[in-house]
Amino acid sequence: MKIEEQIKTTVEELRRLLDVKNLVGEPLETEDKILIPVMKMGVGFGAGMGEGRSSSSEGGAGSGAGAAAGVEPIAVIVILKDVRGPDGVRVIDLRSAGTGRIIQELGSTVTEVIKELSDNKKSEESSEE
Repeated sequence: MKIEEQIKTTVEELRRLLDVKNLVGEPLETEDKILIPVMKMGVGFGAGMGEGRSSSSEGGAGSGAGAAAGVEPIAVIVILKDVRGPDGVRVIDLRSAGTGRIIQELGSTVTEVIKELSDNKKSEESSEE
């Protein structure tokens, strides 16, 4: 494969990764709140080609391209359904908040989401029987 083709393939994969869906997660909805996770993404990219000499009669030549990406949760947007306007929206910064504060802010919501998932699983199991 030529270096141009390798670079093109790598760039196409990077474009696929750099989608807003990978930075703003799927909303989680409960009775009184909507939670929207927000992530930070880092991307690295490299390509190269070269020719080398070896002790055999054939010289070495090669090319390559590659990329890597990492995602880290940085915030959660909390929208309170029963509060209108900007007072009903909070942003919890997961980078600066302590674990205790995060648990306090999200505890009831996480409990509601887990209960909802559990109830859905039980109803699916009942309908299969």
